[in-house]
Amino acid sequence: MAARKKTVRKKAGSARKRLTPSREARGIAPAEAPLPLDAPELAPLVAAVRAAGGAALGAYRDPLSARPLLLAALPRDAVEPTPFQRDLSPTHAKRLAQKIAESGAFLDPIIAVRRKEGGFWTPNGRHRLAAAKVLGLRELTALVSPDEELAFRILALNTEKAHNLRDRSLEVIRMARALAKQDGKARESTYAAQFEGPELLTLGIVYESEPRFAGGAYAPFLKKVDRFGEGTLAAALREREGYAARLREIDAAVKGVVKKLAERGFRSPYLRSYVVARINPVRFHKVKKGETAPPMPIGAALTRMAAAAKRFDVGSVRERDLALVAAVAPESD
Repeated sequence: MAARKKTVRKKAGSARKRLTPSREARGIAPAEAPLPLDAPELAPLVAAVRAAGGAALGAYRDPLSARPLLLAALPRDAVEPTPFQRDLSPTHAKRLAQKIAESGAFLDPIIAVRRKEGGFWTPNGRHRLAAAKVLGLRELTALVSPDEELAFRILALNTEKAHNLRDRSLEVIRMARALAKQDGKARESTYAAQFEGPELLTLGIVYESEPRFAGGAYAPFLKKVDRFGEGTLAAALREREGYAARLREIDAAVKGVVKKLAERGFRSPYLRSYVVARINPVRFHKVKKGETAPPMPIGAALTRMAAAAKRFDVGSVRERDLALVAAVAPESD
């Protein structure tokens, strides 16, 4: 009987993992997709491509939004990566160039949007662009969108291979700084979807000055107390600079505790995560469904966390405690 129940549960679990198609049809029909290059709505985009020395190859409507998209051949040097993407990995770019050369085809078009200063930005093609330079290509095939704000929204589509916490945080803080310069009156909360989580902004500021910061240890704490503000992005970033400075001070105290624990013979790689969990003032707070207000303001939470770090009793640590932390270790940076 027990075996049968186990089988039934397994089947039920499998059913939950299935993708359920929407009953509501969305988007356009295939016959509505083609778009002539001389369509009035494409004129500014076609002109920008030609001004950059490129050529318009074709056009169609996006299957979801029906917005126009232009397929174009762009000079390689007319395209630059957005400044808030993940840092370039030369090793990855060289390997990509090698594999493209071996396949004999540069098949994936990059996504491009116009820059106000002229030329084009690619919001998600940094490594393909670098690979093209390694290969010496003169032009790139690009899907050019007239929606310039796409440069700030497209990073949320990077779900196939998730970036680590450091990469995501740096992308988000760079994006926020670019948006603050672009629109000084924009509210931080307006860009909640683009930023994914407020804690990424705070962590991003720390990572800018400390690339090896153990953000994964602090992310669970920040997720509970950090929220998007209603003030302008510029003001919010100044406030977050203060949060980041306090986090760095807390981490310095945590490192001191970890050093003392190491001197007492503890050798676990999870020492810092354990200490941070112990000084987390909201570690026992369970977030309820639909809850938006933090269990306490972030400023108060940081104050309590700093005080707890200073009075941490290293004599209270046991090996079994570290084993528990290892079992539920936070996301790697």
